Amino acid sequence: MTDRIYNVLFLCTGNSARSIMAEALLRARGGGRFNAYSAGSHPKGAVNPYALTTLETMGLPAEGFRSKSWDEFAGSDAPRMDFVFTVCDSAAGEICPAWPGQPMTAHWGIEDPAAVEGTDIEKQRAFATAFRYLRNRVDQFCAIPLHRLDRLALSKRLREIGEMEGATPPNAIAD
Repeated sequence: MTDRIYNVLFLCTGNSARSIMAEALLRARGGGRFNAYSAGSHPKGAVNPYALTTLETMGLPAEGFRSKSWDEFAGSDAPRMDFVFTVCDSAAGEICPAWPGQPMTAHWGIEDPAAVEGTDIEKQRAFATAFRYLRNRVDQFCAIPLHRLDRLALSKRLREIGEMEGATPPNAIAD
């Protein structure tokens, strides 16, 4: 067993919804094993209010989040990332900065709840759905015995998490 704390960065284009929710989830569910961060290639400058409401509704802290550029994490003074996950297809297709330390990367694409148009209920439903997918993927990630896997096996497992529909952990009850 290791006491190492891993740095994880979630990327999206606007850093206003999915990446923010993923950061909050890993902070809450990571058992102190992770430092979670989020950023965007073209940050919106504000966190989507539906993302914050979703966090609160799901019992997670919704304070202290801000929409920020991934440039904050690419400099020499930034924390060295162990993992970088894209959670939107747009960010996955962009040329990312060269991350110091060559972190493990994977794409965990989730449909953009902020793009949903309609009533408040329809928007809330889209955010709740995105949250559930992210929660399941974060839970799968947290269940990996990181210190036991070699880089190749870990890379394969990270990609598989992004390919799973619901990513419900084995022996877990999805709530």
